[in-house]
Amino acid sequence: MIKLEPIWKSYIIQTNNPIFTKEQCEHIIRCGQSLPQQDGLVGNKFGKQSKVEKTRISKISWIPFDYVECRPMYFKIEQWIKNVNINHFGFEGIEITEQAQYTEYNKGEFYDWHMDSDVEFSKQPPVRKISMTLLLSDEKDFEGGELQLISEEKETPKLKQGHALFFASFLRHRVKPVTKGTRRSLVMWFGGPSFK
Repeated sequence: MIKLEPIWKSYIIQTNNPIFTKEQCEHIIRCGQSLPQQDGLVGNKFGKQSKVEKTRISKISWIPFDYVECRPMYFKIEQWIKNVNINHFGFEGIEITEQAQYTEYNKGEFYDWHMDSDVEFSKQPPVRKISMTLLLSDEKDFEGGELQLISEEKETPKLKQGHALFFASFLRHRVKPVTKGTRRSLVMWFGGPSFK
């Protein structure tokens, strides 16, 4: 068996090419909107989730793995995460461990600073190691809603429709308030054994 070593390690990777076409993004949006929607919740270090409006306001739906309409989506993302992990992150045992989250942010909605995985408290596998945000909306259909990583001083990655940002789940990030229109995205997490 050949073991592939990462070319370099980086904790933030932005795709140069779109993962999905405009038509595929619109298909995923229709799938997400057809499923039961709920308020976006905020988790704590004990795994409990609750609605905290000062931290997060958004609508989400979960896309089941067995949802026939989205099987090609999962297949394509699985290919991408394997390549991204091998070439950049180099984390052990990465796989899709959670259903995809379709997320909508309307005017005034946001998600304040948070981490998707707290390394100190994430001991039970599978541990979230890599997070992905993929922009489903046409970037001209909304204003604000920038995904910002690490701190306010860092440059905000500007995503285009169909493009994604992969980043280590232990990095602080936020979605700034949307000021116009609706920002639609696909969010996924990829996990594996505990960090050593």
